[in-house]
Amino acid sequence: MQSKRNRHDGDSGTPFRTTPRVKYLNRRACVIEIELKAWIEDPHKTKAIISDLAVFKHDFEKEDAYWYSSKQDSALPHFGVRVRKETNGDGTHTLVTFKVKEKRGAVEVNDEKEFEASDSEPLETLLNLLGFRVGARKHKKGWAWTSGDITAELCEVHGLGWFVELEILALSADEQTVKDARTRLLAFLKKIRVGEDRIESRYYTEMLSRLNKEE
Repeated sequence: MQSKRNRHDGDSGTPFRTTPRVKYLNRRACVIEIELKAWIEDPHKTKAIISDLAVFKHDFEKEDAYWYSSKQDSALPHFGVRVRKETNGDGTHTLVTFKVKEKRGAVEVNDEKEFEASDSEPLETLLNLLGFRVGARKHKKGWAWTSGDITAELCEVHGLGWFVELEILALSADEQTVKDARTRLLAFLKKIRVGEDRIESRYYTEMLSRLNKEE
């Protein structure tokens, strides 16, 4: 399994992503998403441990389609648009996310914006007319909990396996904020008995793309 994990980090060897998102605290302040994910060997054991430590939110199922511009000479920046159909405790929603990726040393900082669409069909028609095509699809399902300001999700990604995803929403992506969040996320990871060597730095789309090529 170690061969599947490419680890990148300036200080501890641990990869993290800091992602500005169009979410709001009290509908006013933009927040930064700081997260990590790790491979899980025994999801039933991990689920029981997390359930003892955190407050259960809901189960979920997420169907993602990643759209990319097919126009090489397009004036549009090169980024993908994710259209997600998510079913959870609040019902079924269509969420649209797009981002411009940037690397700051070993940390990835992604300018990400997200909004909810009432219907995915006209949106997908528009993306087609703009020259976007679906480049990857992802399906995952699992459970979500909260522990303080940490959100934990235990999920099965179709074709890859089981992962735990941990995230903290912050108001800034400055060095100290990210460092403090990293410390708390690693502490929670340790509490649920998952080693740092299980952390995965690649995006799911990267792993799925490689899996499809191998097939």
